[in-house]
Amino acid sequence: MVGGAKGGEGKGGARADVVTDITASLVVFLVALPLCIGVAVASGVPAELGIISGVIGGLVVGAVRGSTLQVSGPAAGLAALVAETVAEVGVAMLGVIVLFAGILQIILGLVRLGRMFQAISVAVVQGMLAGIGVPLMFSQAYPMADAKAPGTPIENMAGIPGLLAGILTDPQALIATLLGVVTIVLSFVWKKVPGPAGKIPAALVAVGIGVLVAALPGVDVKTLQVGNLLNSVDVPGAGQFAGLADGTIITAILTFTVIASAESLFTAAAVDRMHSGPRTRYNTELIAQGAGNTVAGLLGALPITAVVARSSANVQAGAKTRLSRTLHGLWLLAFALLLPQVLALIPISVLAGVLVHSGWKLFGPAEFPKMWRQDRGEFAVMTMTMLVIVATALLEGVLFGLAAGIVLAALRMSQTVIRQHVEQDTAKVVMAGNATFLRLPKVIDALEAAAASGKPRIRLDLTGVTHLDHACRNQVEEFTAQQRGLGLRVELLMPGEAKPAGPGTPAFEAPATAPLPRRPVPTAQEQAAELSTRPTGQEEAAGPSPWPTAQEAAGPSPWPTAQEEAAGPSPWPTADAEWFYLDTRPLREEQARSPLVG
Repeated sequence: MVGGAKGGEGKGGARADVVTDITASLVVFLVALPLCIGVAVASGVPAELGIISGVIGGLVVGAVRGSTLQVSGPAAGLAALVAETVAEVGVAMLGVIVLFAGILQIILGLVRLGRMFQAISVAVVQGMLAGIGVPLMFSQAYPMADAKAPGTPIENMAGIPGLLAGILTDPQALIATLLGVVTIVLSFVWKKVPGPAGKIPAALVAVGIGVLVAALPGVDVKTLQVGNLLNSVDVPGAGQFAGLADGTIITAILTFTVIASAESLFTAAAVDRMHSGPRTRYNTELIAQGAGNTVAGLLGALPITAVVARSSANVQAGAKTRLSRTLHGLWLLAFALLLPQVLALIPISVLAGVLVHSGWKLFGPAEFPKMWRQDRGEFAVMTMTMLVIVATALLEGVLFGLAAGIVLAALRMSQTVIRQHVEQDTAKVVMAGNATFLRLPKVIDALEAAAASGKPRIRLDLTGVTHLDHACRNQVEEFTAQQRGLGLRVELLMPGEAKPAGPGTPAFEAPATAPLPRRPVPTAQEQAAELSTRPTGQEEAAGPSPWPTAQEAAGPSPWPTAQEEAAGPSPWPTADAEWFYLDTRPLREEQARSPLVG
């Protein structure tokens, strides 16, 4: 009976999960529909291609066990890149670019490089997203007023004053703009509406309002021009594949691969933080994204990535399995095939407003002061990445950001602490940390200051240096040789050395010497005899003792220590080698361990 009860609970729980996933898929469908169409319009391609990519993101990517709750489809983050590519090489070549980008993603996943994208600096990623968001907002400001964008991000920004002047003089443009503004406002505040109404996607509410306003008498705003979904499929032919010999196409393929993969896997990490279910399998998810883009490329559709808006809606709707993200693609397909006439009622300005809101979220203005407080170096990388993307293009900006991040990391890894001081007749330079070519000017300044001190002795202590690269090593050794040639006594302690290298002895290279004879272990009687030569406490209290200590009586020991015996023949110079500024007094710890100390 107990087993039956548990089985019933399991079946009941499974049925409840299926019902929840079906409900969640409908929510994701309602969020995805305006986004798929809006991204297509912003990318400069027919709206049907955006829906095809959304269907593939659900039915193909959603069916693979890479991520449980992440939802894929055409993304606003790639809209500007797609628009630029289409303007340069045409819509026909888009399929080939997306196809080979998908194949590269599959290869990257098969060789298990999925987690490689997590090694990219967060500052570069946020700068990339901001660099995508800013041009997206300015480019969509024009279709929000039923106007055409001038072109590049800089031109779009410069044309905003003229756009505002045109809106004020054209009543229909003003109506379209107001619809876009209402959409943006709803996108920010609708989630705060209490009750069941607040669970309806804001974009869907905005689309509903836009459809009603567009149907009013006297309103003449631009609406979507939707064709047949199947007729929009454009399989690449031999002429398109011949374009692979063009360097521009190869560059576009690499750009799409890197950006789409990075955006998908960064989204996966963000979605994993939203729920406590199974974690994303990064390599499998990269293969899934590649499979989706391969199919999208064969159909001539838009590139696919994981999308935060759809994924977060899926999580918030209570989805438990991959069923929800797969079914949302089925609903998109059914809607486009059965109700295409409904799409033609949607004002373009509403979709543009949805994308302006998406651009603002990508821009993430709150991230800049947050990064400033946390790390100003990373803030500089983030800001420069964004500015370069806006001024040039996405690929150039990302490459610049990666280079800036690497330089920042190298500078921070090359932290060299240099202390200089003079003691009596010796100028001392003590170095610690990582001494690389990036800190070579600082090292040279310290060496020159020691030489300019006018002292006859120079002590260079580099034993605290954890990494000494070739440039700094050469500089130190050349300085040492030069100063010794001028008659100064230079003591050089290199990393890993216990004793300084004498004149003519290269760093880390000590002359070989004959093995010293082994010292027999002293007996108890010999130790007692040595101790008997020391003065008593009364003799010490009476004043300076005329008697030598045991160490003084023995003189310099010709015998090797236990450590020297274990190490074999001594690597250090013989007695006739010249040592400068070498303190040979034993350390207190060594005295405490000595059996001759009473």
